[in-house]
Amino acid sequence: MELVSIGIGVMLAALTIASTKVPLAITDLQYKKISGNEIRVACIGDSITMGSGYPSHLDALLGANYTVRNFGVTGSTVSLSSVRPYMFQDEFLQAKEFQPDIVIIMLGTNDANPNLQPYTGNFEDDYTELVAAFQQLEGEQQIWVVKSPPVFNNTCNISPTYFRENVIPHIENLANDLNLPTIDVYGAFGNNPDYCPDGVHPTSEGAAVIASRVYDALTSNNNYVIIP
Repeated sequence: MELVSIGIGVMLAALTIASTKVPLAITDLQYKKISGNEIRVACIGDSITMGSGYPSHLDALLGANYTVRNFGVTGSTVSLSSVRPYMFQDEFLQAKEFQPDIVIIMLGTNDANPNLQPYTGNFEDDYTELVAAFQQLEGEQQIWVVKSPPVFNNTCNISPTYFRENVIPHIENLANDLNLPTIDVYGAFGNNPDYCPDGVHPTSEGAAVIASRVYDALTSNNNYVIIP
């Protein structure tokens, strides 16, 4: 994972996004698509999304009725106070232009970089802005919040302890406050450091675990139906 650092005096443009939608519980979502239209899935994330290959695994699992796109950005953060906030990247705009039906957000690992820890007090507010941006799109997008894989060591300058004790709880609080469904990749990896040899980035086997857990979540409630 590309390291994220803080430059003293760096000023980032303010980003204000308001959402008028009331978050829906996953059991409330029943979407139907006209025959021939594919369900669009946007995978939002950092280098774990961009480079692991999990979106490709997910695309294969979901089959022909789905189009899965990878909008991961190496080194990106939830925090708007870093040098690479996800919301300031071209891929964020591209993801919105994609007009996804399903949005899978797996961010937060880079926010455990020691240089960013003073700024994580705004983590949930910044994450809320990211979610709101997708909620403002036309339709009723199904937004899933992913608890990212564990950080097994600090080889990539990411603190395993800070990630476990601060970032993961923030993600859980955010999902609870916004009534958004979660996908627990953190738990799925368990104590298996072989999935991430450098402590952060999954192997192909780890990517398959991510894709399987996401697939199970998306298909468990049959929220999307293709009309014959």
